Amino acid sequence: MSEKNKMSVWKPDFPVVSDEMTLISRRKFTKSLCMISGGLVLGMTSVYSQTGQENEHLVCPVSELAVGETRSFTTDKKGKKPYILIRLAEDQWKCYSQKCTHMGCKVNYVPDTKQFLCPCHKGVFNPENGEVVKGPPKKALPQLPVVVREDNVYVTLSA
Repeated sequence: MSEKNKMSVWKPDFPVVSDEMTLISRRKFTKSLCMISGGLVLGMTSVYSQTGQENEHLVCPVSELAVGETRSFTTDKKGKKPYILIRLAEDQWKCYSQKCTHMGCKVNYVPDTKQFLCPCHKGVFNPENGEVVKGPPKKALPQLPVVVREDNVYVTLSA
């Protein structure tokens, strides 16, 4: 067989000369990998520490919600995480997931009964604590902490 027949088809396009290749030891590779990972961690830490309140979401100004009123909102751009904010008293705010813990239907506040109602299976929740009052749901509505600062209402999102 001739030398040309033994050569792979791709070799002329990607010539590799062994003398030009440099070998790297496992120790040097591991050291480089650790340095790069550490740099990424430090970079991300500095980004989060600069923002301060990176987990807070502005819902509305205090003046836009009277006592007994609610405001529905989402915390993501796709609208897949609906929440409901309720002003129970002049200085008492609560925020709950607007998805029923039974089947995920959208719960609404009913001012006449002062309760959250799930229209799908008639689940009823207490607006004071999100606990189930009656119906098929077994769990309380998930709650977000509410912060009022500089005449604005914010909710704190979990990281």
